[in-house]
Amino acid sequence: MISAGFCALPFLILFGIRKYIESKWGKCKNRIKLDGKIAIVTGANSGIGFEVAKELASRNATVILACRDMNKAKFALEKIKKDISSPVSLIPMELDLASLKSIQSFTEKFKDKFEYLHILINNAGLSNSHTTKRLLTDDNLELHFGVNYIGHFYLTNLLLCVLEKSRPSKVVIVSSKLHEKGQICLDDLNSVSRNCPNLYADSKLANVYFCRELSKKIESKGIDVFAVCPGWVYTNLFRHRIRWYHYIIFSPIAFFFMRSAKQGAQTVIYCATEPGLATGMIYRDCMMYESKHKFDPNVSTDLWLKSEEIITSILINFNPDVIIQG
Repeated sequence: MISAGFCALPFLILFGIRKYIESKWGKCKNRIKLDGKIAIVTGANSGIGFEVAKELASRNATVILACRDMNKAKFALEKIKKDISSPVSLIPMELDLASLKSIQSFTEKFKDKFEYLHILINNAGLSNSHTTKRLLTDDNLELHFGVNYIGHFYLTNLLLCVLEKSRPSKVVIVSSKLHEKGQICLDDLNSVSRNCPNLYADSKLANVYFCRELSKKIESKGIDVFAVCPGWVYTNLFRHRIRWYHYIIFSPIAFFFMRSAKQGAQTVIYCATEPGLATGMIYRDCMMYESKHKFDPNVSTDLWLKSEEIITSILINFNPDVIIQG
């Protein structure tokens, strides 16, 4: 008769392999408190954003949960309060990154309520299958480009004056290792006339270029900026791409390599709290990451200029006096 211990051995081996792989993932080990600090986390109602917001709140920061759906934001707020025994300061505010008008409204309301901003976490994002029809934002921008990149680009620029006033301050831009598969087509950033195999990767590459160019433009202003690759994380990010059979196909790989939202949030938290990090760089597993992508400084500059042009052309339709930088 085969003993129960012998039957359990394969499972113990698999579990051990999983734990070994987990040990290679970075974990934010500092316990720096954030008393008196104000932070904004976009997409804070779920996934990585939720875990980051919870951690920053537990360190005594005042955290603005910047979310498109206020009901989900309030639900997340209550859940964080239940998870943390001590009092926390959490404020839900409506922000739809698919609408420049919503971003403008959000920043105006934020500036009315708060004088300072010490940490900006550009986390919110989405991914739709490239096999579906081309989806657009409220401003007729391709959805990935508009939400994952342009929305955060505009939000950050509108908040730069507050970030500078609050120095030392930090901007953390959540990207992905998939940025290495992306491409920037300066002649068609909105993906109108070209066949794009991975719009999500393109938007994440744009985010890294954004990080690099922003760090140059705000050099010596007391604002550090980082791009973060959180790893392969189990969140609802790919909810529009996953089909039932994907769970069967990828479950063995996911068992070994997919991170929880809390594990994926570690490098974001690390960059938001750890002092002395190199600005303008990519971080993964709580350490600097060397991308395989060959970055072109000319693309970095031109992408910034074209992004400003796109935003200005949209804003001029409803507010001719609006400027990009706040």
